Amino acid sequence: MSTAASTPGTHSTAMRTHLCGDLGLGNAGQRVTVCGWVAHRRQHGQSLMFVDLRDHSGLLQCVVDGSVDARSEYVLRITGTVTARPEGTANPALATGEVELTDCAVEVLSVAAPPPFPLDDRADSVEESTRLTYRYLDLRRERMQRNLRTRSAVLGALRTAFADRGFVEVETPLLMPSTPEGAREFVVPSRQFPGSFYALPQSPQLFKQLLMVGGMDRYFQLARCLRDEDLRADRQYEFTQLDLEMSFVGVDDILDVVSTAVLAAAAAAAAGSGRAVPEIERLTWHDAMNRFGVDKPDLRFGMELVELTAIFADSGFKAFAGAPAVKGIRVPGGSATHNRKALDTLTDRAKKLGAKGLVWMRVAAAGGLESPVAKFLSPAELTGIVTATAAEEGDLLLLVADEWETTCEVLGQLRNDLGRPPAGAGELRFAWVVDFPLFVGVDAATGRPKPGHHPFTRPHPDDVEKMESEPLAVRSLAYDLVLNGWELGSGSIRIHESELQQRVFGLLGISPEEAKARFGFFLTPFGYGAPPHGGFAFGIDRLVAILAGEDNIREVIAFPKTQSGLDPLTGAPTTIDERQLRELGIRVVAPAVPGPAAPAKPAGPAAPAAPARPAS
Repeated sequence: MSTAASTPGTHSTAMRTHLCGDLGLGNAGQRVTVCGWVAHRRQHGQSLMFVDLRDHSGLLQCVVDGSVDARSEYVLRITGTVTARPEGTANPALATGEVELTDCAVEVLSVAAPPPFPLDDRADSVEESTRLTYRYLDLRRERMQRNLRTRSAVLGALRTAFADRGFVEVETPLLMPSTPEGAREFVVPSRQFPGSFYALPQSPQLFKQLLMVGGMDRYFQLARCLRDEDLRADRQYEFTQLDLEMSFVGVDDILDVVSTAVLAAAAAAAAGSGRAVPEIERLTWHDAMNRFGVDKPDLRFGMELVELTAIFADSGFKAFAGAPAVKGIRVPGGSATHNRKALDTLTDRAKKLGAKGLVWMRVAAAGGLESPVAKFLSPAELTGIVTATAAEEGDLLLLVADEWETTCEVLGQLRNDLGRPPAGAGELRFAWVVDFPLFVGVDAATGRPKPGHHPFTRPHPDDVEKMESEPLAVRSLAYDLVLNGWELGSGSIRIHESELQQRVFGLLGISPEEAKARFGFFLTPFGYGAPPHGGFAFGIDRLVAILAGEDNIREVIAFPKTQSGLDPLTGAPTTIDERQLRELGIRVVAPAVPGPAAPAKPAGPAAPAAPARPAS
């Protein structure tokens, strides 16, 4: 057996020369040292054992003396000779499957209790609370290693992209005043000022605009943000967003910078996978609603909304006659997959979404339409429907007649219900959605327009003169970035002049006195010369989840909370003792809700005790 000296690998350290997954036939004959965990062991009699040693780079088969005690998840240091596997024993499913380590010397670095679940793909079916209780074990799995390393690659690509465009990374405060007009905040009591509280930032919105007043010109930050909202698959209490602001820019400047950075991040995540990274498409809010029924359209599949209003301009069918808008979607092959019960369920769903009803039609041979309402429609109307929707035999057509926005929203949700693939499946389809409405509807109690964004969003210059006369027709210089139907983030050009800002405040019913009380610390600096500026922020967790092929952002966060907001690993949230409450000047007036039970600990050596924070 050769004992040729090893050429240290890129990741050589004091304890190893190579990573397990880096070895191949090119290393044959080299004497190497690897370190890792025992993923599998196969005993062959008393004198021979095969150990699959695992580190983050992959698995390596090692031929070990059978007398060595090397059980599952033991940590080993193995020195041996890289050897081509005997003919017929190579494993093509393994990156290192053409070689094995022979003539091995084994050092046990750490023993391990049996893990509570298998640390491979079988753990995907384990209860999430169990995986999170033992998250430190779950992180050893290939899936979690891949996800977190994808996240690291994305963050690195983003930082590089912004640095290359002259951005300065600035950290903003985590303790700030409460601004309760946004999402619900987490608050922190002040010990030195009893009865007063800090708020943890929902975003760095105010500070990043003040940085523009301060002349920083181009700012970015990978900011930690916190919102006390009910959790779901794409929401956590604490999250990371890429936050940026630029001076002396227009919409196109910001979209160009963000597009370059996001596509660089997507390319970094896709490196070696062969997954294509397409350019980012752009469409207006009105077009997005008209074609897809939602302002975060998923472009990976068809079933676009079809305009049918003109076909029924003179219809004798009461449900369609005189309707402001009639739209439909075509479900390819949907006739075979939707029996009468399924169609009734779709109708109920449409009504819950706000429609007065739902008309369904099966496409029969030669383009005929079978539907309970077909007898009320003229031959020209039936032909018009088939032509407009490009319907084919076996398709299912769904039609809604109502106000324009209602038809869009109802059919948009049905489109997603019936056709949308998982968030991480298929190709990547980015989209910029621009020209959002500045106001969305009217407040029934006050009669005033309701803001579609924060009140510092700049109205579209072509619509400024409509602000008082037609506020609901005013577009904003706001924009969203969407990926595979998920809103990644949003931004806008800001108002930097006091006169225009006061016009917006006035429409919202915010008096100068109230504006000073609520936003004084933010507005006062604008009187000292604020440059035209705009910004953007997007969620890192959502972006990484899609790029990693995950539907749940908890799978790309190292230590997330459960959907109920609990942390099974540490037991948080917990109560605090009376001494701490007295020190903070706080008295609990309602009975404390018991905290979650302490997580179960694995058998074996005792685990150390766990130690006793406005949208853009």
